[in-house]
Amino acid sequence: MPKATWNGAVIADSDDTVVVEGNHYFPEDSLDNAHFEASRHTTVCAWKGTAHYYNVRVGDRINENAAWFYPDPKPRAAEIKDRVAFWKGVTVNG
Repeated sequence: MPKATWNGAVIADSDDTVVVEGNHYFPEDSLDNAHFEASRHTTVCAWKGTAHYYNVRVGDRINENAAWFYPDPKPRAAEIKDRVAFWKGVTVNG
C-alpha cells in the first residue's frame, strides 16, 4: 500500500492511488490533515490545469509547497480530481 512520509511521519496512506507522470496521486481522504496547511502558491500545467499547493508540517518543520492538487483539472486529467501528489523530499513507498 503506498504511503507518503516526511520527517518521520506518515502523511498519506492509501491503496487507491493514481499514477500520472510517475507521481502517486492520493485520495484527499487518505491524508492526515494535521500535517497540511494551505499555500497561496499555484502553477499551471498545459494539459492538467492549475495546480494548488499545501505546505507539509511535521512537528516544528515546514516543507513549503510539498504537496499539490488540481481542484478543477482539465478533462484529460479528470482522474486526479480530489487527489494530492508530493515532491520536495516527501517519500512515497509501496
